[in-house]
Amino acid sequence: MNAFDRITFAQNIMGGRACVRGMRITVSLLVNLIANGMTTSEILKEYPDLEAEDIQQALAYAAALANDEFHPFAPAAA
Repeated sequence: MNAFDRITFAQNIMGGRACVRGMRITVSLLVNLIANGMTTSEILKEYPDLEAEDIQQALAYAAALANDEFHPFAPAAA
């Protein structure tokens, strides 16, 4: 089973951004709602098509992306 089997990408849905199960609910929306203080219960009430596992996976996906390392290119030798 894919660790992020609820996270989908489709060019015709939200321009290919990471969404939950093909819906027009993006990972970034869910992360933003959590970051601004909404609880899982409140989000589920506002978005009844979501499941608690969707929110958990969206947060896990965002955490995995944030874990990526940035390695800037070294300036070219003169």
